[in-house]
Amino acid sequence: MENIIKPTDSELEILNILWEKGQATVKEVNEEINKTKESGYTTTLKLLQIMHEKGLVSRYPAGKQHVYQAKIEEEKAQKDILNGFMHNLYRGNAMKMVMQILGNHNTTKDELEQLRQVINSLEQKS
Repeated sequence: MENIIKPTDSELEILNILWEKGQATVKEVNEEINKTKESGYTTTLKLLQIMHEKGLVSRYPAGKQHVYQAKIEEEKAQKDILNGFMHNLYRGNAMKMVMQILGNHNTTKDELEQLRQVINSLEQKS
């Protein structure tokens, strides 16, 4: 059975940085985190070490430091997290979740057109 990705909020924050940058040192990750909230270097280091143990990131030595990169694909993580969210909060009801999202968002004409294209594509598959 395929592994389901369930990163914590802090791990997801780091993964987003690594997905954007491709790879980064602890210092670089910590600097990015500190742009939005205060976090100590050792906290970031410990999180990256835990994430490495969990298989969420890979690392390789570069001089006296390690360079980290996401070991999981962004799209897979998004799918796993969204599916978990849908099953836990909406009891697996995708339509209810989509309607809630669209109802709480000022949907643009472009977004509605994209949604129509997705619906048309799904109809053609069935």
